[in-house]
Amino acid sequence: MTALVEQLKGGLDAPICLTWELTYACNLECVHCLSSSGRRDPRELTTAEAKAVLDELHDLQVFYINIGGGEPMIRRDFFELVEYSIGKGIGVKFSTNGAFIDAAKAKRLTELDYLDIQISLDGTDAVTNDAVRGAGSYATAIAAMDHLRDAGFVERNGPFKISVVVTRHNVDQLDEFKALADSYGAQLRITRLRPSGRGADAWHDLHPTNAQQRQIYEWLLAHGDNVLTGDSFFHLNALGDENLPGLNLCGAGRVVCLIDPIGDVYACPFVIHDEFKAGNVRDTGGFSQIWKQSELFTELRQPQSAGACASCGSYDACQGGCMAAKFFTGLPLDGPDPECVGGDGELALAGVGAGTAPRPMADHSKPPRPVPVALGRR
Repeated sequence: MTALVEQLKGGLDAPICLTWELTYACNLECVHCLSSSGRRDPRELTTAEAKAVLDELHDLQVFYINIGGGEPMIRRDFFELVEYSIGKGIGVKFSTNGAFIDAAKAKRLTELDYLDIQISLDGTDAVTNDAVRGAGSYATAIAAMDHLRDAGFVERNGPFKISVVVTRHNVDQLDEFKALADSYGAQLRITRLRPSGRGADAWHDLHPTNAQQRQIYEWLLAHGDNVLTGDSFFHLNALGDENLPGLNLCGAGRVVCLIDPIGDVYACPFVIHDEFKAGNVRDTGGFSQIWKQSELFTELRQPQSAGACASCGSYDACQGGCMAAKFFTGLPLDGPDPECVGGDGELALAGVGAGTAPRPMADHSKPPRPVPVALGRR
C-alpha cells in the first residue's frame, strides 16, 4: 500500500475520483453545504457543453464520475446526461437529498446500468438531521430510500449508499446509521465535515471534539471493512498503530478534482477558492489540458514539505491531514490539521486572528425571505 500511495502522489493520467457539481440549484440549504448551494448560476454548462466534457473524460479513460450539486436532479437534462455518460462507458455515482426520487424516478434509476446512488442523511431521527439539512429533509430521504427499495434497486444494481457527514451531534448514532443501512440492504458511507462553503461558518459548532475523533477512529477500526469513508479520515491514523482502510493521502490534484457547474476545475471538492482553481473546461484544451498541464496540479504533484509537522512522530501516519480543513481555518498548508488528534491543531488555531481565515469564494445561498409587514389603518 505504501508504494501505491507514493505512486499516486505523483498524479495519474486521469483522475480516479472526479466530482462534477451539475448545478448550484438546490431545494435545501444545509448549514454545512460545501458549495453554499441554493440558487442556480446562469452560467451553467449547457447540455452540449456537458456532453463534450464527457467525451473528453471517455478519451482519458475515466471509468466513473461522482455527480453532485446543489441537487443534481433539479437539472432538466439530468437523465439525459447520466444516460449519455453511461453510454460512453463512464459509470455514474450521484449524491442527492432524495426530494425528486418518487416511485417513477426510482424505477427509471433502477433500470440504468453502472449507476450508484448516495442519499444524504445526517441524523437517524428528524430532530438531529433536520437541524442541519432543513425541516422535512429526514422524511424526504427516508421516502426516497423506500422508493428505491420498492423498485428493486439493490437487487438489480447492488446497494445504494446512505451518505453521512459526521458531526458532534450524530457521532453517537453511528451504530444506528449502520443498522438503518443494513435494513435497506444499503451501504453506509461516512465522511468528514470540512469548513468549506457554508460549512466555514458552521464548522466550529459542528466538528467532532477530540474525544469524538477517537470514538470515530475506534468505530471505523471495528466496522471499516463494511463502511465507506471516501478516505476522508486519514488524519485519525495518528491515533494508533493500525491504519484505517483506504488510501492515506490528500489526493487533491493528484487523483481527485472537481468540476463546478460553470466549468471551473478545482483541486478537490472542498477547496472552492481561486487559490485552488486550475482552469475552466471552456478554455482551449479543455479538461484534459487542465488535468495534465495546469500549473496548480503540477505543483501539487511535487513532493510536499512536512513543515511544522516534520518533528512529529505521527506524520507518516496522518500525512499532515486535510488541505481544505487547514486553508479555510486560516492554518498554513504545511501546518497541522485543525483536528490534529495530538492537539497541535487547537494550539495553531488559537493563533489565528479573528476574521483572517480565507472565505469561500462564492455564496449561492437563497436570499432571506422578506419579513411580512402588517398593514393597519392609521
